[in-house]
Amino acid sequence: MNEPEKQERTLTFWEMLGSTFAAAIGVQSSKNRTRDFTYGSPVRFIIAGVAFAISLVVGLIILANAIAS
Repeated sequence: MNEPEKQERTLTFWEMLGSTFAAAIGVQSSKNRTRDFTYGSPVRFIIAGVAFAISLVVGLIILANAIAS
């Protein structure tokens, strides 16, 4: 695969979301990991990871407050 071809393809939102979730729980396949490193942008993965972490914390706070009420 040559360089211009590599730069033309980017990950879709759903591929990015799936990769972020799979990496967070530790079940990312080597095929998807290779795809992510080939076509993914580090900045997009950092943003997706931070958004996932914030969503997880907010979700847990909401759940704890609902149980405590």
